[in-house]
Amino acid sequence: MSNANGTRLFDRRSTALVVIDVQDGFRSYDTFADVAAACGRLVQGAGILDVPVIATEQYPKGLQRTAAEVGLPEDTAPVEKSVFSAVRAEGFNLAGRNQVLICGIEAHVCVMQTTLDLLDRGVSVQVVTDAVGSRHANDRAVGLQRLDRAGATLTTVEAALLELCERAGTPEFKAVQKVIL
Repeated sequence: MSNANGTRLFDRRSTALVVIDVQDGFRSYDTFADVAAACGRLVQGAGILDVPVIATEQYPKGLQRTAAEVGLPEDTAPVEKSVFSAVRAEGFNLAGRNQVLICGIEAHVCVMQTTLDLLDRGVSVQVVTDAVGSRHANDRAVGLQRLDRAGATLTTVEAALLELCERAGTPEFKAVQKVIL
């Protein structure tokens, strides 16, 4: 069911998780550990719910690889990119999914530009605010404000994963509950 802003509940059969540039080269950021851990919970929950994970790495030669704590599935090869928007990177493919949960670094650059490109293509996007970071708190805040105004929905790890569960009492819910506690 859509409201006036076009937002609706996400369905795991229509959703992809996009993890943007959570790379070792960003470890000096004050919020890196929290963002990487939150992204890891999303990846874990996505695995439980059969939601595909797409990861990107910005210039991995300089910024290194995706942080181990994100826990990318073995069959997930990150899309290497030099453009800020993952949508514009060679090899980026949502495989027909029209809803995206997005997390990663940096809120005001790669996360924002990817989200704006997805919205322009008619994809519904939820930005997982507790799994998004920037080097500076003000850049993160301004990035999230801009995304909210542009039509992305702001959410949290717990809200997003429970939305995809749809109901309590299922084996998936019980497994996701362990991830978010």
